[in-house]
Amino acid sequence: MATMIHIGLIGDRSDEVRAHEAIPRAVELIAGDGGPRAELEWLPTDRLAASGVELLSAFDGLWCVPGSPYVSMEGALAAIRFAREQARPFLGTCGGFQHTIIEVARNVAGVYEADHAETSPSASVPVIHRLACSLVGARGRVHFVEGSLVAGAYEARKAEEGYHCNYGVNPAYMGLIEASPLRVVARDEEGAVRAVELGDHPFFVATLFQPELSAFQGTVHPLVRAFARAAASFAARARPGRSGELGDGPSVAG
Repeated sequence: MATMIHIGLIGDRSDEVRAHEAIPRAVELIAGDGGPRAELEWLPTDRLAASGVELLSAFDGLWCVPGSPYVSMEGALAAIRFAREQARPFLGTCGGFQHTIIEVARNVAGVYEADHAETSPSASVPVIHRLACSLVGARGRVHFVEGSLVAGAYEARKAEEGYHCNYGVNPAYMGLIEASPLRVVARDEEGAVRAVELGDHPFFVATLFQPELSAFQGTVHPLVRAFARAAASFAARARPGRSGELGDGPSVAG
């Protein structure tokens, strides 16, 4: 019997965001490759802000998806905090990466003014700022830190990845990130931060690149597979009776 996992997608579903089409495909490819089958549920950020994060305990993994600015930044940040504090498998991509940096800066480093220049152009601490060179539609090589969870997922020290973003880590605040529990585990050819992870967490990874986009080429992505496996491990520990077939692929609700 294949393991069934329940994944919450933190974000505001839009037909205009290619990643929102890619994510169900990426998860379905994992199932077709012998991995766990997944039930996906959208968690709109305004819903998270209004109802609190109690509903998040029902999920085996949480994915903060591209498509920012979110309707509610506070809703997205609260969900990321839940995943971090409750040791829930977490993947953040593009906007999810950016808001992971902000959440840790605010709630771990205590820099409550940490913000995103896209939504707060006059922010006093813009830890996420507009990139000098847009990465919309770009591809590039990323280098992984040996021994990191990300490097282990790829079983490689480097890979080529795709992007679709205009914002990234502000180098002026690298000291803040380096002093936090986040570990920089991937950089591009110029040394810019492209992925972070938490070392004391079962699976907490955030990438500025978008692994889900590989689904458009029918490719099983190693990082999505690692996330799904982590969610399946969580389900086996926390909900040992929850397994079985889930039809022909992921279902998406919400």
